[in-house]
Amino acid sequence: MNFPYFVAKRITVTGKRTFSKLIVQVAIGAIALGVAAMLLSIAVLKGFKGEVTAKQRGFFGDITLSKYDLNASYESSPFHLRADLATELTDISGISSIHYYATKAGIINVNEEVEGVLLKGIDTTYDQRYIARMLVSGKPIDFSDSTRAANQVLISKFIADRLQLQVGDDFIMYFVQEPIRRRKFVIAGIYNTGVEELDQVYIIGSLPLIRRLNNWNADDVGGYELSIANFDRLQQLTAVVQDRLPIDVQAVSVREQLPQIFQWLDLLDVNTVVILILMMVVAVVNMISALLIIILERTAMIGIFKALGYTNGGIRRIFLYNAAYLIGIGLLLGNILGLGLYFFQDYTHYFKLDEASYYVSYVPVDIDAFEVVALNLGIAAIALLVLLIPSYLISRISPIKAIQFR
Repeated sequence: MNFPYFVAKRITVTGKRTFSKLIVQVAIGAIALGVAAMLLSIAVLKGFKGEVTAKQRGFFGDITLSKYDLNASYESSPFHLRADLATELTDISGISSIHYYATKAGIINVNEEVEGVLLKGIDTTYDQRYIARMLVSGKPIDFSDSTRAANQVLISKFIADRLQLQVGDDFIMYFVQEPIRRRKFVIAGIYNTGVEELDQVYIIGSLPLIRRLNNWNADDVGGYELSIANFDRLQQLTAVVQDRLPIDVQAVSVREQLPQIFQWLDLLDVNTVVILILMMVVAVVNMISALLIIILERTAMIGIFKALGYTNGGIRRIFLYNAAYLIGIGLLLGNILGLGLYFFQDYTHYFKLDEASYYVSYVPVDIDAFEVVALNLGIAAIALLVLLIPSYLISRISPIKAIQFR
């Protein structure tokens, strides 16, 4: 029979506590709150980074290929890759798709308002699933009818509100070139990315129209957007793609395109580490205090066990079993609280954010089972290791003085 476990079970489950009861409850509460805070910190950080990153990836792709020149304008320089090279790029392990696009600056004139915008042209090969998720009204451009698609555009909610436009309205857009050209567009849908830098500038239209406006060849594009399966391999795959490209074509990752946003996201990791450390310190300090008081409360019992010849190691294991039980209760309550709030926020999006400042309108959360299990095991292991220190106080207790202690 495991005697330390037997005694620990008796004093933990059926034993009556006196002055240590409140301290134990505080320690359990500290562990529960700490676990909940750690779970939510990881979930919010991961969810927030994932949501903001997904918006940048969805709009710009993971790797952008463009012609290498000194053109500093918003206009795309035309080029095209050989068909065999494009196929070779998609065959690279990790590259999931490749799409074409071009950009052209223009001026919208409607309702006595003038707005400078950048038309991003896409075609039937472009994956519009991300665009469809961002739509607040209307529908994506229908490329089944090329003539109709050439006159359709998607505008941001920011521009729609500013120019007092809605789905189905039309407007004239002027393209500054020689000669100046004008086109009439119909709004097929209104999108909202929540990223002000995008919503203020971009409207989405037809790539074939930009080709006609610029007198490009039928296979010329302004750039290629490559999507990858694993975002952690972004820099590696960008280097691999660059090695396959001609000398006049450059590959730029989305992190290099938008360094400020991704540097800001990287800084959030520091905040999460600080929160995890602080919560762990608070929980461990409370557990150490609780264990010391429990040992003090059971001093007479320790003296009797020592007088009967029981070893310090055996007595130490009694109190470590006791501490493990309290840690287990704290972990259980913390997981119930943390995961409960996680699922509540995941399904309801109850807690909101200022979209203009944080790029999302609610607090996004994301965590997987492995992270939950790893966090719980890590907390339990660290707490028990640290609690070994106060448990060595038992070896300094004199049996005679302990039995006399009341």
